[in-house]
Amino acid sequence: MSDEKVKLPKLIATSVVRGSQQGESHGGVFTVDFDKQEGTQHVDWNTNEIDWAGRGADRGLRGIAFSGDDIFIAASDELFVYDRDLKIVRSHKNRHLKHCHEIVQYEGRIFLTSTGFDSLLSFNLETKEFDWGFHLQKPYDEWSGHTFDPRKQSGPRPVNDFHINMVHVDKTGIYLSGLKTGAMLHIGNQMVVTEVCNLPPGTHNARPWQDGVLFNDTAADCVRYVDRGGTEKAFKIHAYDEGEIQFSGIDDSKIARQAFGRGLCPIDERFIAAGSSPSTITLYDFATNQRVGFVNLSMDIRNAIHGLELWPYD
Repeated sequence: MSDEKVKLPKLIATSVVRGSQQGESHGGVFTVDFDKQEGTQHVDWNTNEIDWAGRGADRGLRGIAFSGDDIFIAASDELFVYDRDLKIVRSHKNRHLKHCHEIVQYEGRIFLTSTGFDSLLSFNLETKEFDWGFHLQKPYDEWSGHTFDPRKQSGPRPVNDFHINMVHVDKTGIYLSGLKTGAMLHIGNQMVVTEVCNLPPGTHNARPWQDGVLFNDTAADCVRYVDRGGTEKAFKIHAYDEGEIQFSGIDDSKIARQAFGRGLCPIDERFIAAGSSPSTITLYDFATNQRVGFVNLSMDIRNAIHGLELWPYD
């Protein structure tokens, strides 16, 4: 980096404590100030009214989006609305929302991944209701899908073939991907589904960025960018000494292992922030190919970052 002082970002992050047991905290909401190199927990998510089966299941808090002074944070099957002080204002549920991962706001709508239905949902910010759904399919090895009305009882059955974990929306259409899609997909006019590019298995947070695609290559323990010409840039995710880790050595099938990459937030054309386990947020500089710094929120190996966004209010 140059000698010129660069203003470092403030972020908001959510976490999931995978493998946590009933009665324990299983997630939270944090703000992270990279100028001060510190994180602050604002919400300790410890509701017992969830499905505890599996390593992640309904635990914790997930995607984050903003509309004016409203902060939208998804739980597994509920969309919560917080104010700027991170106090709950209201929440919204739908029978077709299950195992939500990432969410995004675009032109008066919150788009949500409904992983447990291989679907996307749209929440209308004006009417305050879920009024559009899209169910992804791949019959005969060809991508397709169909829309449905989540206000009605009819709709797709619960299914998780693709584990959709990411949605991004801009003027060019809807982009989505998952652990098992093998590609970043685009939904365009007439709801036609096409492959934009291949992705490795286990990918999180894939999205168009600059002239390519940016994603957490979770299986390879790195953040990766690939441009349209195939040129790659990768940042290795920080790993700690095992002696520093709380609950080190417990069964990996029930937890988010160390350096498990999830949560990704472009700051501008130069910097990106990425999440990993145990709950760590790292800032990378694409101009210098350097890691600027990182802030750790917990050394509990079960505690993994989920949602990560730029804090828009300060």
